[in-house]
This record gives sequence, C-alpha cells and structure tokens, in this order.
Amino acid sequence: MSWSELERLVETAEQDGRLRRALSHCRSRSELVMAARRLQFCITLDDLDAAWQLHVSLAGESLAHRTRGA
Repeated sequence: MSWSELERLVETAEQDGRLRRALSHCRSRSELVMAARRLQFCITLDDLDAAWQLHVSLAGESLAHRTRGA
C-alpha cells in the first residue's frame, strides 16, 4: 500500500489549484490513479478503496456521536 503517497497527493492538491482542477476532471477512480501516476504519485485503487472505507467509517462515527449527543 502506498498510503503516504495518497496523503502526499491530497496535501499537494489542497495547496495547488491547478492540480486540484486537473484531478477533478477524472471520471473514474482508474482515471484518477492514472493521472496521479503521470504526476509521479504512486497510488493504487486499493489506496482509494481504503481511504473511502476510512471516510465512511469516520462519517458513521461522527453521525452516531451527534445522534447520541442530541
């Protein structure tokens, strides 16, 4: 897994509007991985899947916490 490369891509895209716009044109996860690799970020579909699963998990925990606190 190349999690650190995915983190580096996200951090760079957050700071670089041109990169962010370029990546926003990707129509699929595969296109995103190919674009990232062309830009020297070594990420995989597995990295994207793991990031999505983490996002969903954290979003669920946040929702559960807000529901309990209400």
